[in-house]
Amino acid sequence: MAGPGMGRLPWSPRKEVEYERMCLGVAGPLYPHSLYSSPGLCSPSLLQGFASVFSSRTSRKSIPRAEDEGAMAEGEGYRNPTEVQMSQLVLPCHTNQRGELSIGQLLKWIDTTACLSAERHAGCPCVTASMDDIYFEHTISVGQVVNVKAKVNRAFNSSMEVGIQVTSEDLCSEKQWSVCKALATFVAHRELSKVKLKQVIPRTEEEKTEHGVAAERRRMRLVYADTIKDLLARCAIQDDLDSKDYSYMVPAEKTRVESVELVLPPHANHQGNTFGGQIMAWMENVATIAASRLCRAHPTLKAIEMFHFRGPSHVGDRLVFKAIVNNAFKHSMEVGVCVEAYRQEAETQRRHINSAFMTFVVLDADDQPRKLPWIQPQPGEGERRYREASARKKIRLDRKYIVSCKQAEVPLSVPWDPSNQVYLSYNNVSSLKMLVAKDNWTLSSEISQVRLYTLEEDKFLSFHLEMVVHVDAAQAFLLLSDLHRRPEWDKHYRSVELVQQVDEDDAIYHVISPVLGGDTKPRDFVILASRRKPCDNGDPYVLAMRSVTLPTHRETQEYQRGEILCSGFCLWREADQLTKVSYYNQATPGLLNYVTTNVAGLSSEFYTTFQACEHFLLDNRNDLAPSLQTL
Repeated sequence: MAGPGMGRLPWSPRKEVEYERMCLGVAGPLYPHSLYSSPGLCSPSLLQGFASVFSSRTSRKSIPRAEDEGAMAEGEGYRNPTEVQMSQLVLPCHTNQRGELSIGQLLKWIDTTACLSAERHAGCPCVTASMDDIYFEHTISVGQVVNVKAKVNRAFNSSMEVGIQVTSEDLCSEKQWSVCKALATFVAHRELSKVKLKQVIPRTEEEKTEHGVAAERRRMRLVYADTIKDLLARCAIQDDLDSKDYSYMVPAEKTRVESVELVLPPHANHQGNTFGGQIMAWMENVATIAASRLCRAHPTLKAIEMFHFRGPSHVGDRLVFKAIVNNAFKHSMEVGVCVEAYRQEAETQRRHINSAFMTFVVLDADDQPRKLPWIQPQPGEGERRYREASARKKIRLDRKYIVSCKQAEVPLSVPWDPSNQVYLSYNNVSSLKMLVAKDNWTLSSEISQVRLYTLEEDKFLSFHLEMVVHVDAAQAFLLLSDLHRRPEWDKHYRSVELVQQVDEDDAIYHVISPVLGGDTKPRDFVILASRRKPCDNGDPYVLAMRSVTLPTHRETQEYQRGEILCSGFCLWREADQLTKVSYYNQATPGLLNYVTTNVAGLSSEFYTTFQACEHFLLDNRNDLAPSLQTL
């Protein structure tokens, strides 16, 4: 761990404790492309009634949630109590050879600001455990101002996630640019007592979104190393060495860099631990040298894959930085960097402190990426790094495509394969949690204690139903997680087939719906179902679903293929044997015009189906499927 300074282990309560100790020393297939044709809680007659309710939404007021009242009372002057802002004027001493702000210097400022935010919340010293992937969108020149803002998104036991936003501004033209966003994990540390962090109470919609999604991101971090290792082992990377032009190749060994740094007091915090930002800055320096040796030009750093601090370093330690270009693609290259520490020159064993992979490009006069030379890897270890870099590139593209791009630009059915498995699962759950966190839901109707809320935003029409049932939350979660039992209470399900059990929390199903409305044949769906238990008190059980594409289950003439964008259940424990069940669905743009132009009376079928769900839960609350006990 560096300080502000570092970890990861496979997910489980025991592993969570080990992780922090190391740092310190479905939802139902719900409505697809056309809501009326999905195997969910809806039918054509319901849509007409739903249109009537939705068309009158402007005459109704949004119902504020109890937890929102504090935020509204704060007014526009509300500011997150953990927020810390840093503004720095970029001077020549902060820049690289192109007169732009050095990324290493920027990483120092990011780490310092994030650490101050973490310590403001914890009330004690904190060290950096990890820094998630960072994508740099804009360069910063001399004379411009860098604004770094950090706040704690969520606190767990002794660790917390800190969100960082970096912008730059030109003081003369008043123009501003977004530079990057980052997510860092910090661990609170006291010498004589165990740390138990207080919970973050989100108030605004943005804070609620980040608070909810933080649990899913933490889940990804805890299994990060195993996930990457598994993905690399399962990804088939084509060996293209024989097809490349050897006259335009650079041996990888020519790009190798090794540098040593002595940790001095200015490089460390008040505890004597090396600043995480300082270590990251040194890593960026050697990586830039290695990249320059390949391209014989001044490279630009575009992305950094997650930093993981595996152990501490202190004043007096020697840190050895090693970098090499693992692979070069047409317009980008990956540089691998590792950091080792030792105390005395006589030591034969060095401690592995950190490692990261950095992606560089070379820009021409028009700021367009230049074509790069190929890399000729050394036999053995070099070839392994070469192929792993190709696998990581595919993983990065999948991750950026699924996680980073705007939701409206993501196709409904994303191809599923081992390289995007973890990120597609993340997107599935986080999209539902983001929908839940919206503040502007409108109460449209209430029948038999079942409430119907609606929400129109951008091109999407969303709704959710809510009821309270006298069933334990864990039991309701297990029952609704068993999609094979869905036809027992939902007549829009004809059959459910388990296609693939991805892991203990995620599975892919093939669902067939009966013929509905004006359809001439049944619809089928290929659905990723993601199940999540609460991460902390107050969190809901989550059952999220979205469509995926599988080569083994292509569209056939027998069925009309349906698609699901974002849908699922959230279940909150209200009391012992009392659960609030909420169903959410985000309808696709193709449905919006249909709904808003059909006005009719409210159909009771929607409520009938939801009440059938309640009876199913009550009738089976003591009869849980043994196969689901491990969920």
